[in-house]
Amino acid sequence: MRFAVLMRKHNLDNPWVSYRWAPQEVLPDFGQYGAQSSQSITGQFLGKDPEGESWLFTGFELNLFLDEAEGYYLNVSATKPCWFVMWRLEEDIERYIDSQSLEMAKLESTIAVPHRICVSYNEAARLLDGGESVDTVPMNNEHASWLQDYVNEHYRPEPKKRHKPASFKGAERSAEE
Repeated sequence: MRFAVLMRKHNLDNPWVSYRWAPQEVLPDFGQYGAQSSQSITGQFLGKDPEGESWLFTGFELNLFLDEAEGYYLNVSATKPCWFVMWRLEEDIERYIDSQSLEMAKLESTIAVPHRICVSYNEAARLLDGGESVDTVPMNNEHASWLQDYVNEHYRPEPKKRHKPASFKGAERSAEE
């Protein structure tokens, strides 16, 4: 399944920082956004308003894996299921922005580019442990229902195993004692 990520550059009233990047929405991509290359991430400028700018990035493939079913379960069993968007501030703007939006993108030295989307708590935790920027985007009911169906079909909790306390295992003693 293909998706696009709407990134938002929010203007801030702050003496030290003038804006903040954050993903705003994850959208299904059926080809309606006119992505030039299906294999790479491509961003396009959507518009500017008094609160900031909007950029749409296409080229995200979401694949679900059986060994991540526990992470999907943790997501859909949360109060608010969400998408996890891993993004980085990139200096190589030409690599990620389409030619029509390049002039607008070059007004800043960096741009926030989403690199990965996922729906597994465990995968998002691994990305965070690796030092990546990961933000959440609320999942709509349709996507949450679809993920719940996958979890219902594929997730089987592992049975809990009782571990003997170390005090009952006995000491390792040599035969001389």
